[in-house]
Amino acid sequence: MKRRIAAIVIVSLVLAGCESIPKPSDRPLESWEGGALIGAGVGALVGAVAYSKNRTAGAVVGAVGGGLAGGAVGAYMDSQKKDLEKNLAQEIQAGHARVDTMPNHVVRITMTSQTAFDTNSTTIKPGFDATMDKLADVVVRYGKTTLTVVGHTDNVGSNDYNQKLSERRAAAVAQYFESKRVNPVRLAVSGKGETAPVASNANETGRQQNRRVEIYVEPVVQG
Repeated sequence: MKRRIAAIVIVSLVLAGCESIPKPSDRPLESWEGGALIGAGVGALVGAVAYSKNRTAGAVVGAVGGGLAGGAVGAYMDSQKKDLEKNLAQEIQAGHARVDTMPNHVVRITMTSQTAFDTNSTTIKPGFDATMDKLADVVVRYGKTTLTVVGHTDNVGSNDYNQKLSERRAAAVAQYFESKRVNPVRLAVSGKGETAPVASNANETGRQQNRRVEIYVEPVVQG
C-alpha cells in the first residue's frame, strides 16, 4: 500500500528563537536526529526524517487504522480545514492567526511570532499551549494523516546555528503533539535553517515572518 498527496494542510507557526530542547519522554534525541529519511510524499520533498525510529510505510498505515479511499480524501480534508478554522476562531479574530486556502486542497494557517517561543527558549509559551491544544485536538480526531513539521529561522546567527535551531524548533512542536496523544509514528521533522525565507531579513518585521514552523498534514490514501 502506498501513500500519495491528495491534499495538504500547511500550518505555519511563526516562532521566536530557541536554543535547546529537552529529550522526548521515551527516547533520546538521537532517534529523530539520526532517523530514517522519509521516502514519499511531503516528507521526501522537505528532506524530513522520522520522529519515531519505528516508522515504516506499514507502521504508518497501521497507526492510522488504514488509509483513506481516494474519493473520500477531499471531503475529509475539507472537513478538517473547517474544524481548524473553528478551533482557531479566537486567534483569527484577534489577528494572531491567518488561514489561507491554497490550490489542490492546501490550507495554510500562519501564527504570529509572539505566540510560540520566547527568545533563546525552547519551551513553548504557556499562553500558546491553548492554541497548540486546539491544533492537536483536530489532528488527533483526523487521524488518517501524517504530520511533517519543518522548522525555519531568520538569517541572524551562523548558518550552522540556524540549521540546528530550526531542527530543534520542529522537534519541540512534534514533541508537544506527541504529548497530546498524536501517535509518534505519524510524525516527521525537518529543519531548513535560513534557506527558505518568506520575507526580507533586512528588517525585524520580515525576520519575524521567517522565524516559523510549518506543519504539513498529509492524508494517508489507500493505494
